[in-house]
Parts: sequence; structure tokens; C-alpha cells
Amino acid sequence: MYVIKRPNFVLIVCDTFRRDHLGAYGNPWIRTPSLDRFAAESVVFDHHLISSFPTMPARADFLTGRFAFTFMGWEPLPVGLETLPGLLSRADYVTMGIVDTPFLVRNGYGYDRGFDDFIWVRGQGDDTRPHERSDDRLTWVSEADRLVARTMTEAERWLERHYRERFFLYVDAWDPHEPWDAPDYYAALYKPDYDGRHIYPLYGKWREHGLGEEDLETARATYRGEVTMVDRWVGRLLEKLDVLGLSDDTYVLFTSDHGFYFGEHGFFGKAEWFHDPDAAVAPGADVPEWLPESWLLTIGWSPLYQELTRVPLLVRGPGLEPGRRTALTAAPDVPATILDLAGVDASPALGGLSFRVALTDAQTEQRPFVVSSWPLYFAEGELTTAVDSRPRRIASYMPLTVTTRTRSLILGGGAEEPELYDLETDPAEETNVWPERPEEGAELARRAVEFLEECGTPERHLEPRRAALRALADA
Repeated sequence: MYVIKRPNFVLIVCDTFRRDHLGAYGNPWIRTPSLDRFAAESVVFDHHLISSFPTMPARADFLTGRFAFTFMGWEPLPVGLETLPGLLSRADYVTMGIVDTPFLVRNGYGYDRGFDDFIWVRGQGDDTRPHERSDDRLTWVSEADRLVARTMTEAERWLERHYRERFFLYVDAWDPHEPWDAPDYYAALYKPDYDGRHIYPLYGKWREHGLGEEDLETARATYRGEVTMVDRWVGRLLEKLDVLGLSDDTYVLFTSDHGFYFGEHGFFGKAEWFHDPDAAVAPGADVPEWLPESWLLTIGWSPLYQELTRVPLLVRGPGLEPGRRTALTAAPDVPATILDLAGVDASPALGGLSFRVALTDAQTEQRPFVVSSWPLYFAEGELTTAVDSRPRRIASYMPLTVTTRTRSLILGGGAEEPELYDLETDPAEETNVWPERPEEGAELARRAVEFLEECGTPERHLEPRRAALRALADA
């Protein structure tokens, strides 16, 4: 394997980018020409999965190389955690973060820790939520005003100034996250009679909320259009790397934090939120004074199926032969690999495993399984915040998903029946085979709990999963 002494790194994260919308992963008709060209020059990982879910726990995985769901939730980056940019900075890399995802530094979240410099391209936020108070969308005149365009343009400008230095550049675009508001001509590529409607995901069972197939088709078209717009502007950044002569000594990685449901399993969104006027809040839970309990939304049973957990991972770099890999990899493996390729010693607490060998050896295995999970909140009635910074009540132990190349297991607390799927015969996860194969599922659950123990998961988070194992043994 050819590795220069000090390679550069560009890590591009696009939020909510469904893997099955890329030609490189088998989609023949959604237009992603830039990323498809990039994939043809890259190592393509066919079994890359998220670990921590959703947005901010996932960013903690990317920036610390740890399985954040085992010890934190949607919250500021805990003090004392070493970060990927910090380690690289101490190794004489110039480290830069350019993001429009609005939560990394807002409200003191501190996800810019360790970067030598950091640009937050402001304006990303849903203008249907009054607390954002963002009028950015009112100023848009052309496509170049969209946030992904501005973010990729900022990254281009930074490269023009620093391409002669040894660098790590982290580019984080919230698009194609909702609201899907690319120019109408993008949606019309996928729905020629597109009428300009923008349907916001309802985060629940779409049929129960009165939506029809036509509504879902409109939402799919606007999302697909935004995917194509994102592809165009990411392509601009990739072209700039070539123009600056950086391709021979720069590793470029493209990935996402999770996918999205567009009707699969009955969901439209990433989770189920609902209003329960009789919901009880756990004793001691901190309910902000400004938020009447009658406003609380409850997060219901929200399993992570493959539409959410399987995401793209494309890696182009010096000396790498393009090809596909079947190794199971997880989000924390990305920073571990970057540190390994840079020759930087990682913290012993790092949970990620470098897949450096897998970049050149198609037969290399990485992990026997991957655990993907919501933060492991420990009690019904606990509160958490999310995208709009509004507290939400947790209705039950949030389920985790254990994935191998041939199976997926969804495991909640002791009161929830597990779900087991045979991915070889049922890749859409429509038939729960747990009743026919309880021993196989229980063994995978046991190994997942052992993994949580090895990660140092706090006891209060472990006990519900141990209770689930005991319930399975008693069944």
C-alpha cells in the first residue's frame, strides 16, 4: 500500500443522506453524477452502519471515535473527551471545521473543540419553528444562496488559502435534511407535475395522520431533488481538490449520520413523536419553566431499521485501488482510521477500530456485528432534547439495533418483544422471525450486551438490557 508520510484528510458529512439514493449503491435513476464519479475512484463500503443516533450523538462519534450512545445523549460535548481535530492539531495538522449543521456550537455545545479554526455558516434551521427566528430563507435569490452551496463554497475558499499546508478539513452539511427546499426545478426532475408544495415530515405513522400516497410522493420528490442539489455542490468541492493538485496526497471520505423513512415500516420521519396529555414525567426530571407539560411531545417506540442504519461510506486516497468492501464498519471507525493513516496515536479509550487494512484487502473482516442505538436513556419518563431544542418525553426504553451481514435484531427493554430479521431473504425487514428463531436472536442480544459492557456503559443504562436478556431466558 502506498502511503505518503503526511497525507491530508477531507471528511464530508451530509445529514440524512439515504444510501439507496446513490448510483454507487444500486440506484439507477436518482441523479448523483458527482458522487457516482467519486465512488468509481473510491473504496466503497457495502456494510457501513451508524452507531449513535440521531444528529448530535452521531457527531460525537465522528469527532471522538467513541460510541457516544453508551454515555451521552443530545447534549454538549462532554468536557475532557479528546477529539479527532485536537489530536491531529497536536500532530501539526492544520485542522478546520466548516459546517452549517446548526447544533455544533449553538448553546455552548462545544463540538468545535480541537479545531484550529471553525466556521459556522449560519441560517440552517426550520423556519416553521418560531424559536429558530431565522429569516435566512427570505433572502434567497438563487441556488447559490442555499446552505449546502454556501458551505461547500466556504470549504473551497479555505482550500485555496491552505492547500500548501498539511490539513484536516471537516465539512458538515445539514442538507438533504428537511425542510426540503431546493429550487423547484430539482423536485420536478422526479415529479414532473410538481406543484411547489413542501411537506414537512410528521414523525409518525403517516396513514394515521391522514396522508396519502400522493403526499408521500411529493415528499420523496423534494427530498430526491435536494439529494441531487447536494451532489452538485459536493461535486464542486471534489473538483476543487483536483484543481489544486491535492488528489495524490489527500484522503477524502464521504458519509452520513443516518437515513430516513419515506413510508417504510409505516413511518414518515426518523422517529414517532406524539402528544400525550396524560404522559407522566419521571421524578426529578428537569422540566423547563417556560415549557408547560401540556406541550410535551413524547417519543414513542422508534426502532432503527436499515433505512436509518445503513449509510454510504466512500474513501478515495493515495495508492488506493477502487473497489468494494464487505467488512462491517461503524461510524467511530472513521476517526480511528484517519488517525491511523496519519500516524497519530489514538487515546486508549477510543472505541473505533481502524479499517486501514480493509482499504487494500477486500477479504479483511472488521467487526462481527455493529450496534446502532438511540442514547441509552435509563427510565421511562426521562426528558431529552433534539432538533428544535424542545424537551421530549421518552415513552419506553429506546430500542437498539444489532446488525450482522445476514441478520438484524431490534432489542428494547424487558417489556418489549424483540424483532429478528433475516437480511438474506428479507432485506426490507418485513417479517419478524424471532418466534421461529429465539435462540439465534437471544445469542445476538447477549453479544450486544457484552459489547455495551466492554464500552464501559454506565450500569443504569446496562440494567434494562440485562433485564431484557433475563426476560428472554425466562420466556
